[in-house]
Amino acid sequence: QLQLVESGGGLVQPGGSLRLSCVGDGFTRDYYAVGWFRQAPGEEREGVSFISRSGDATHYADSVKGRFTISRDNAKNTVYLEMNNVKPDDTAVYYCAAVVSYYADYIETNPRLYDYWGQGTQVTVSS
Repeated sequence: QLQLVESGGGLVQPGGSLRLSCVGDGFTRDYYAVGWFRQAPGEEREGVSFISRSGDATHYADSVKGRFTISRDNAKNTVYLEMNNVKPDDTAVYYCAAVVSYYADYIETNPRLYDYWGQGTQVTVSS
């Protein structure tokens, strides 16, 4: 059973930056593709960014492309989401999720196919 723990959320001003971390205790033991999702109050869950188990393949939602960067350090069991030039529309609870991956560059964008989810971290963008 993989456990995921997110951290790094908080209050940030528009135009500012924030880095979220997702620690998965099995990232180096097994092979997982990872995704970041977010959900704002009254809204559906939205896929934000995704990374393959190798870290060589990534994918971004159009709403964050050019502003967010996903990366991973498997030696530290951690996936990061660097958020730059944040906007009020980025306000949401951010979740990381993982799915077993048999291919090094496999990307999964469908949240229904993810097996493991963290508890979420709140990001609020406000002046």
